[in-house]
Amino acid sequence: MKYRVVHRTRYSYGQPVVLCHNEARMQPRGTERQVCRVSTVAIEPDPAQRAEREDFFGNRVLYFAVQEPHEQLTVTASSEVEVASPVPVELERSAAWDAARDGPALEDDQAGRTVRQFLLDSECAAAFADAARYAGPSFPPGRPLLAAVRDLTSRIHREFRFDPLSTTVATPVAEVLERRHGVCQDFAHLAISALRSLGFAARYVSGYVETVAPPGEPRLDGSDASHAWFAVYAPDCGWVDFDPTNDCVPDERYVTTAWGRDYADVAPLKGVIFGGGAHSLEVAVDVARCE
Repeated sequence: MKYRVVHRTRYSYGQPVVLCHNEARMQPRGTERQVCRVSTVAIEPDPAQRAEREDFFGNRVLYFAVQEPHEQLTVTASSEVEVASPVPVELERSAAWDAARDGPALEDDQAGRTVRQFLLDSECAAAFADAARYAGPSFPPGRPLLAAVRDLTSRIHREFRFDPLSTTVATPVAEVLERRHGVCQDFAHLAISALRSLGFAARYVSGYVETVAPPGEPRLDGSDASHAWFAVYAPDCGWVDFDPTNDCVPDERYVTTAWGRDYADVAPLKGVIFGGGAHSLEVAVDVARCE
């Protein structure tokens, strides 16, 4: 499937910002089944400095600095990306979760160390006892690992209310678990914390998902949003993605921008400003199929 993705972020400030330094992770990364054909980032006002690099996790990062006074900052990433369907995974045929957890340790090579880092606590998704207890009903002895993760995904979808006004990027995952509401990043963090609590490597994935307008209604430009889900490492088949917000296994409708230990590693836009005062934020995303 081929998509054109436009992601626009606009900050409006109550007072002039005299200087800002920023990092943007808004361009799709390359994966085994995803190729980014074209990607550009337009910035207003024009930055005095800009440079691209790959971060520790292999994500595309654009650094830029605006060194003139400004009361508004607009960053627009436009990309054309091709996504292939994932290879079907038979969830019920994966290794038993307790055998996978207690089996041979990861090799002490680059591949093993890459996976092992996602076993460790991170800023937004640390292991804790209540997360392990919440996951418990999905993980009876001998159940296939991926079937258990799929059940955990469905339970989060059923038992938590999607509420974009209930949390912020700083809301602890323990609070999300207690109050049973949040947004996609909260549900991904909860699943990651639960899996790490049980001894499994899990990572946070950010990106976009194609949405379809209701029957008979026009599709609205800019009405999509950035999205988040998670992936778990299964020793017998590698990384497998799951989306608790939509209760599904991500397919070719999902465009991956970045992955890391949690949201703090892959925020679409972050930085430091001097001045600005109170500010407002507008975000618009458009994901459309193209020929």
